[in-house]
Amino acid sequence: MPESGHPQKETLFGHPVGLFTLFFAEMWERFSYYGMRALLLFYMLKGFLHYGDQRAYGVYGSYTALVYMTPFFGGLLADRLLGQRRAVIVGGLLMAAGHLLMTVQTDTAFFFALALLITGNGFFKPNISTIVGSLYPEDSKLRDGGFTLFYMGVNLGAALSPLLCGYVGETYGWHYGFGLATIGMLSGLMTFVVPTRVAQTLILGCAVTATVALILLRPDNPLSFGVNLLVAAALLAAATASAVALGRGGLPKDAGAPPDASLLRRRLGPINREWAVYLGALASLPIFALLVSGFALFTRDHGPVTLLSHDIVAALEHSKSGLLHVLAVVAAQVSKPAGLVLTVTGGFSLAYLGRQLFALDRVARERLVVVLVLTFFSMLFWAFFEQAGSSINNFTDRNVDRVMEHRHVTPADVGSTLELSPTQEQVGYDNGARLFTLMDLDRLRAAHEKDPGFRMRWTVTARDVGMGIAERGDEVPASVFQAANAGFILVFGLVLTALWGALGRRGLEPSTPTKFALGLAQLSLGFVALWYGAHTATERGMVGVLWLLLAYLLHTTGELCLSPVGLSMITKLTPKVLVSTVMGTWFLASAFAEYLAAIISQFTGVSDGASEPRVPIPHETVLVYGDVFGKIALASMVGSAVCFALVPWLRRFMHETR
Repeated sequence: MPESGHPQKETLFGHPVGLFTLFFAEMWERFSYYGMRALLLFYMLKGFLHYGDQRAYGVYGSYTALVYMTPFFGGLLADRLLGQRRAVIVGGLLMAAGHLLMTVQTDTAFFFALALLITGNGFFKPNISTIVGSLYPEDSKLRDGGFTLFYMGVNLGAALSPLLCGYVGETYGWHYGFGLATIGMLSGLMTFVVPTRVAQTLILGCAVTATVALILLRPDNPLSFGVNLLVAAALLAAATASAVALGRGGLPKDAGAPPDASLLRRRLGPINREWAVYLGALASLPIFALLVSGFALFTRDHGPVTLLSHDIVAALEHSKSGLLHVLAVVAAQVSKPAGLVLTVTGGFSLAYLGRQLFALDRVARERLVVVLVLTFFSMLFWAFFEQAGSSINNFTDRNVDRVMEHRHVTPADVGSTLELSPTQEQVGYDNGARLFTLMDLDRLRAAHEKDPGFRMRWTVTARDVGMGIAERGDEVPASVFQAANAGFILVFGLVLTALWGALGRRGLEPSTPTKFALGLAQLSLGFVALWYGAHTATERGMVGVLWLLLAYLLHTTGELCLSPVGLSMITKLTPKVLVSTVMGTWFLASAFAEYLAAIISQFTGVSDGASEPRVPIPHETVLVYGDVFGKIALASMVGSAVCFALVPWLRRFMHETR
């Protein structure tokens, strides 16, 4: 790949033109990943699996932890053997196969699909980010801005996926949503490998197709339609820029090349080393399938397996001590197979980097120490932030008012029977003498999957006065709100890129550790918004959507202060021979964060694990979520304060030239 002494000279908007090719490849990969993530929790709760909250959170946490664990090994293999380009191509193919397999509704297919995604992400994720860093000179002031632009590509895909995959999956059928994710992954991969003219056609063609789909999906809902138009405009602008960049050369052919091509051809018995890596990846699939299922895949019991005594866990969980209950949940999660594998992998990575650390000179060693310390604060940030895919996702589904109602039931309607389209507005009210729950709504929609416009008879009682009435098209699916974070990044990513550049030219740009501390502080304020929204909910237990959007906004600005800056930091402060390995360690820290996020989400579980899990009405769940969000806000603010206190020491160890 290009080293720091041989950066790419061809530029667009001041940045290497290869950045824009990588931008689109990563955009479609993230479209596929977040499209699947937007649906995964609801698929387990409402699809053919019929999991309860605890089981669904456990599988979700194991999957997201393992999907961020494997990049450590993918980065190591790319640094030592494959090179980044080969690793990205292999990872993309495995992930496309995983998304396609998600369309098959069996337990075995489900867990093997997750295994394919886990393995593929390990090859793809750390190496495409490493190639971005290699395009810039070592002392480039544009590197942070370049990673922020690349990060906007990540989030353009993340914004598209819930609007397309999430909406289609929840409205027309899960398999259609997963199918769109498959197409997205293949599009990203083809953009990365095909000739220039084909890539330009593919970029513009996919952008136009996605834009048409966004316009056609929600024309009847002004709010959703406006969001779709904003994302479509960003997509078309980005596609045009990427097509122009490809015309100026695109990604250099030697970017991401193997460190020594002859090593790939050396034989290990009947095959060479390159094929040994590929066969090893395939051999890992049943192992990951077992780990993410908690070893329940090939057993009669489909409950999560823990290697800690169930009697001990049960005794602790029923203890009157809140601390003992917390310890019980943590111990049960950590002692699961996926938790143990993650712990062993973390120990191995720290031992490996520790050995490399003491072989470096003083400046390189101290810089790597800064990387590792800030990686810890990154892990803390993501453990809280990633409630978005689990507890915040369920909170949105169950307690956030997502409907633009036409009118409300009045006393004059009492005793009458209405023909109405069932929406979230009916949850928690009485249909005659029967309480209408979220489970009732989900069952009705599943039974009328091919007829989204169906109506039901509702017998109005006095308790129904004030209930909203709306059409299904007026209800925003909960998964669509997963696009809020990415949408805000598209808006504020450019703002922060310009801000860092302007401050940098004046010598006023905050240091990397300061940005991390600011990120944690804003994350804390976002959870304060969720806590306050829950504690000021309506009598029915519904929270105004503005509190959710404010939380996502604050989480987004916090993320922009930390995540793209962290990726840039790794390529800037890490010795070149260790960049992909340390990038993998960054994602390994994210794996621990994902697992911690799953443990935290356990405290918001409100449904059981029966074949027909019961979800309480909104009034009974709102403060369960609100109280946990309040505790997260406090912990995040403490982390921010500690990071601020360490800033002088960390800046000294960075040995910055300016």
